[in-house]
Amino acid sequence: MPAFATVSSRRLWRGTALLCSALLLALLPHHGGTPEEAHLDEVLTRDFLSVHTRNTPTTYYEGREGPTGFEYELVRRFANHLGVSLTLDADHHIPGVLEAVREEGDLGAAALPLDPTLEGVLFSRPIMLLQPLLVYRRGLHPPEEIEELEGLEIGTLRGSGTGRVLRELQVEHPWLSWKESAELEVAELLGQVAGGTLDAAVIFEHQFHLNRLFFPEVEDGFTLGKPLSLAWAFPAGRGLGLVGEANRFLDELRRSEELDALVARYFGHDDYLEYVGARTFIAHARKRLPRYSELFREAARNTRFDWKLLAALGYQESHWEPRATSPTGVRGLMMLTNATAGDLGVDNRLDPAQSIHGGARYLRQIEERLPASIEGEDRLFMAMASYNVGLGHLYDARKITEMRGGDPDRWRDVRDSLPLLQKREWHSKTRHGYARGGEPVIYVRNIRRYYEILAYLDRSQEQFHELNARLPDRADGELFEQVPPVL
Repeated sequence: MPAFATVSSRRLWRGTALLCSALLLALLPHHGGTPEEAHLDEVLTRDFLSVHTRNTPTTYYEGREGPTGFEYELVRRFANHLGVSLTLDADHHIPGVLEAVREEGDLGAAALPLDPTLEGVLFSRPIMLLQPLLVYRRGLHPPEEIEELEGLEIGTLRGSGTGRVLRELQVEHPWLSWKESAELEVAELLGQVAGGTLDAAVIFEHQFHLNRLFFPEVEDGFTLGKPLSLAWAFPAGRGLGLVGEANRFLDELRRSEELDALVARYFGHDDYLEYVGARTFIAHARKRLPRYSELFREAARNTRFDWKLLAALGYQESHWEPRATSPTGVRGLMMLTNATAGDLGVDNRLDPAQSIHGGARYLRQIEERLPASIEGEDRLFMAMASYNVGLGHLYDARKITEMRGGDPDRWRDVRDSLPLLQKREWHSKTRHGYARGGEPVIYVRNIRRYYEILAYLDRSQEQFHELNARLPDRADGELFEQVPPVL
């Protein structure tokens, strides 16, 4: 049976689910397993796996296509492996995940560091390495070694494993002091550094790579200590059956190289705009975008696109300058050609409303003309590439992809073929000939990055209000507990 994800943030739901599963177990015949298999038998009998996690870019979050994230992908596959459905509770920070696992959950998957000294939990085999990294606020003297941290306000997340590394370093550097928070997440911690509440923070390398795009005021410094191991946590005292099955599942993923592929997919690239460019984009998003955001929202409602995607495309085209004009004659905020504007009924390309609505309709028209075999994000990315290079050249790139043995319905394969339109040996075999095929590749990449920044800014506003609701009348300093030096 295929697994599905149900995300619950209420303890009431969890308690009800557990009560129902207990009643079900009482009514159904016993599987006859040993006490060591009790937990696994329970999961299989009730037909769902209860997972506790965190709502972060490295673990689980809601993407354009639904639930996503590295740990979500792993537990979804594990549920499929067991043949059960998946329930997911992401209403936690790290201490809450461990508490929930001890009390009621089947497993915790939340960027947890393997720590065999913790009571009440068992850990799976290591899944990936976690390298602690010191990051600091731009403008400070760049620290290059631990001695240069003296006097700095440093923060980290309690329970993440970084505090354990800092305590080990404190043995040799007894002056070392820092602050720990059990109520923040990595993005909020980086926000404290960017805003000046902290000078620096200790997080993991992969966390910084996924978040650095949103914090151009934060720089990476140097790695600290030895890498830790990310692992899943299971409740102790309920047998080793589920832990053993998880280990077999992870071993199988590793042998098939699927685990390495997942790590590379989520963490193997550094989605990083050059700091100045990212900083400029964020400044424009705060100053220019508000003039046009309602127009983008209205156009999105009419065309069924995400308004942030349309806004990102508009920024790539004109930096949200309604009077922008290119040397080739395309004009306006969405940079429409005269012919395209005429076809769309746009009589004034310099009018922001006409341009935004016209550009959104044009993107939808392109998307609808693509073959039905192209699906999901692949379809969206190819439509955006066509907005830039033209539908004919995209079809040529798909033809080249087929000639090279790739999949013409997958963006990553077509993306590799587009630059070949600049080479005679390839474009001579196509219908539409030469094109600057490298441009749509950069074009789509930039729009995706701009979109992610806008999505982050949108989410951060919601999280800011949620954080304030969780922590009423709390000063920033009260979010942390000071770990003093041991002098």
